[in-house]
Amino acid sequence: MVMAAIVATLMFLPVGAILALSAFAVLGISFDAFLTFGRALNGFQGLLAWWTLGFLAALPYAAGSRLLR
Repeated sequence: MVMAAIVATLMFLPVGAILALSAFAVLGISFDAFLTFGRALNGFQGLLAWWTLGFLAALPYAAGSRLLR
């Protein structure tokens, strides 16, 4: 789980920036609305929710690399 946390933290900024810019360019969604899920959460809760989604995406990667040893 530590490896998944490290991967999620390292990939948070570049992947989040690409997703936010794509959402703005294609759909016209503002950065604030993207970060806070349409203003349903405050800024901190939105960052925590996005990090949690990244962590859940990185968890199978971390488990797979551990199984290969």
